[in-house]
Amino acid sequence: MQKAIYYHAGCPVCLEAEDQILAALDSNKYQVEIIDLREEKAEITKAENLGVKSVPALVLNGLPFHINFGAALVDLKNEVTQ
Repeated sequence: MQKAIYYHAGCPVCLEAEDQILAALDSNKYQVEIIDLREEKAEITKAENLGVKSVPALVLNGLPFHINFGAALVDLKNEVTQ
């Protein structure tokens, strides 16, 4: 089974995308990990290292796919340092 990581920030755009992605991905093929970066701030660096620039984003097989635009990763990162 392949791993997919869905990063979001809890905004309405992110939550709607989450519902759509979970409905669309084949659960027999992908194990989806959902990470809310506002709640799991330690994961921001990991997302950044995977190439995530904004959320919502889906990482499949190590490649980031950006979905719409809810928040820039740099903005979430700045919230942590303030």
